[in-house]
Amino acid sequence: MPHFVLDCSQDILNDRTEMDILKEVHQVTVDSGLFATEDIKVRMRPYDTYLVGGKAEPPFIHVFGDIMEGRSTKKKAALSQAMVSKLKSLFPEVPYIAMNVREFEKATYANLRSI
Repeated sequence: MPHFVLDCSQDILNDRTEMDILKEVHQVTVDSGLFATEDIKVRMRPYDTYLVGGKAEPPFIHVFGDIMEGRSTKKKAALSQAMVSKLKSLFPEVPYIAMNVREFEKATYANLRSI
C-alpha cells in the first residue's frame, strides 16, 4: 500500500522503457512525502486497443492511485498535480494525461500482516 497503476497507450513506450516510467512515477510518489518508500507499489498496463474521444489514435496516460484513507484533499490534489506535471515533462506530445486518487477504508482493508 499504496498502489499506483498506470494505464496508457502502448505507443508511449516508443521513447521510454516501462521500467524508466515506473521509476519516475515511484519517485514522484516518494517526493510527495505521504508514503514510506518501501510501501509504494507501481504497475503499468499498456493498451494496444483503446478509444479516447471515440478515436483510436491519440496517446494517453492515466494514473490510478489507491491509498489508505486519512490524507487531506489538499495533499491528494498536490500528489495528482505533481504526477501529471512530471508525466507531461516526460511526454510533452501526449494530449491526455491524468491522475485520480481513490481511498481504501481502514476498516475493510486486510493484508498478510493484518491477519
